[in-house]
Formats: sequence, structure tokens, C-alpha cells
Amino acid sequence: MFFPIRTLILVIIFSGFIVLQVFLSKTESKWPGLVLPITAFIISFTLPLNMMVPAEGVTAGLILQMISVWLLGNIPTVMLLAIYFVCRDKYRRKKQLDKMNINDLA
Repeated sequence: MFFPIRTLILVIIFSGFIVLQVFLSKTESKWPGLVLPITAFIISFTLPLNMMVPAEGVTAGLILQMISVWLLGNIPTVMLLAIYFVCRDKYRRKKQLDKMNINDLA
């Protein structure tokens, strides 16, 4: 079957974001690794605002739809935070091991 070029471009872009998140999460400072998750979280607030309000006004169904759109919009945020915490956990363990080695030398 024919694999659409747009799908391939999207896969490359998403892979680039994942590689960038891993790279930023492995830096010594913790803040660069939080840039992409915070950005994704802020962008997720704009998704429900793009929904059209029906003619009868705001109903409970619309509010539930807006909440579900917001939750689905936060899936990238959760994925980026998971990558961040996995990378930072390895860094935290390495830092504790270095502290133990320094204490053994003293």
C-alpha cells in the first residue's frame, strides 16, 4: 500500500520532539527539560476555546466536551513529562552514587 508522505512528515516531526525532550531532560539543570511539557500544557488550554458554541447556548454537554478535549489535548504533556521523569531519575541516581563515592573517600 501507499504510505502518505504527510504521515511520514508527522512521524518525523513527533520523533524530533521526543529526541529534543530527551536531550533537554538530560541536561544538568532541570528547567530546560520542562520547557516542552509546559508549552504543551499551555497550548492545551487553547483547544477548547476553538470549539463553537451551539445556538442554544452553553450546556452541560458542551462543558463535558470541552473538558474531554482539554484532557485529550494533554496527552502530549503527559508523554513529555514521562520522558522527563525517566531521564531525570537516571540523573538523580547518578548524582546519589557520586555522593556515596565522595563519602567513601572521606
